[in-house]
Amino acid sequence: MNWWSSVADHPDASHPRHRLDPLLQRPVPFSIAALLAAADEVEFAFVRDAIQLSDSALSKQAAALEAAGYLTVRKGYLGKVPRTWLSMTARGRAAFAAHLQVLREIAG
Repeated sequence: MNWWSSVADHPDASHPRHRLDPLLQRPVPFSIAALLAAADEVEFAFVRDAIQLSDSALSKQAAALEAAGYLTVRKGYLGKVPRTWLSMTARGRAAFAAHLQVLREIAG
């Protein structure tokens, strides 16, 4: 069992915290989602620098968000220089918006 409890585990649970997205409860994925929610597509290096992560840490977190269907990773070239871009999917945008709404409910 995970450290967080879900509504499925407690069907009578009414506190909004039970609707928080477990992936977005962690500070780094939440920060990535917040940055990407404000743009169509963001270069990997910009996200890395803005959130103050190493390349490997951002890669790991981006992979987790991609596996959840929350973001897409696009690789390409800018001239001859390889680049990576990250963007939120519709599912990711919806999950982030729902997570923010629950936080607002909790905060009152």
